[in-house]
Amino acid sequence: MKQRCAVLDDYQGVALSSADWSPLADRVDVRVLREHLTDRDALVAAIEDCEIVVVMRERTPMDAELLKRLPRLRLIVTSGMRNASIDLDAAAGLGITVCGTASSSEPPAELTWALILGLARQVRTEAQALREGGPWQSTVGMDLAGRTLGLVGLGKIGGRVARIGLAFGMDVLTWSPNLTRERAAEHGVTLAADKRELMERSDIVSLHMVLSDRTRGLIGEAELDAMRPSAYLVNTSRAGLVDGEALLRALREGRIAGAGLDVYATEPLAADDPLRTLPNVLALPHLGYVTEGNYARYFGQAVEDIEAFLAGAPVRVLG
Repeated sequence: MKQRCAVLDDYQGVALSSADWSPLADRVDVRVLREHLTDRDALVAAIEDCEIVVVMRERTPMDAELLKRLPRLRLIVTSGMRNASIDLDAAAGLGITVCGTASSSEPPAELTWALILGLARQVRTEAQALREGGPWQSTVGMDLAGRTLGLVGLGKIGGRVARIGLAFGMDVLTWSPNLTRERAAEHGVTLAADKRELMERSDIVSLHMVLSDRTRGLIGEAELDAMRPSAYLVNTSRAGLVDGEALLRALREGRIAGAGLDVYATEPLAADDPLRTLPNVLALPHLGYVTEGNYARYFGQAVEDIEAFLAGAPVRVLG
């Protein structure tokens, strides 16, 4: 009898075309759920007969309460090798294996620059005016050369963002709790004395930190108040790094020039969320990792993970 596999949250409907699933054809029935199911009962009803579930990033949390309601589940495959929304301890206790896939750091770094450039040159305002027959040129863009780019975090993604900033002729400043001057120097950038100095000096602040108990709310009222009124905040990492209410106040009151956002506390973003309509926000629907190459990597290695699990030798196991 074939095992059953559900691929969750395939918004674009490309999971099956992004990889060759044929090696599983005689052993696994694969079905795709394109709609994001926020209702737990509806989600359980949709996948309770499955032994295998493939999840995309952290779109659908797999916590202990949910896992206990899925007694047939034996394998979870997540895109990427880190997923804070899966309770690995609960999974292990229930005999559920959790495997991951590789994930490229290039796409989120590239999208970070899409947001930076979009903000600096008022792309949304000008493109909308052109499309709707509005004024021909109504804004004056920010020069990037000679400006200061502040990076909160200098890992794989932050490091790539830094190199592009240097190529634009920007002064790149960085800070994170454990970052050393030597590590910053390896990237050709300057280590700020502390977080406040980075916020005060930067024309654009971009966040590139992993969300944890230590980093949650890292950017709050005090940090936003330290920013220049002409400065922009860009977040392509995790919404929880920023105090959401403090950010809304800063944007509404014009205490910062604007924000470029790709991550939100609740996704998909509610239809009436003010971030959808604030004029100084350039918002995207969490596209940082959404590229052809990454999807081929995610789903191709998901097939490999399932094959290895069925052979009794799971690979890329998390935990």
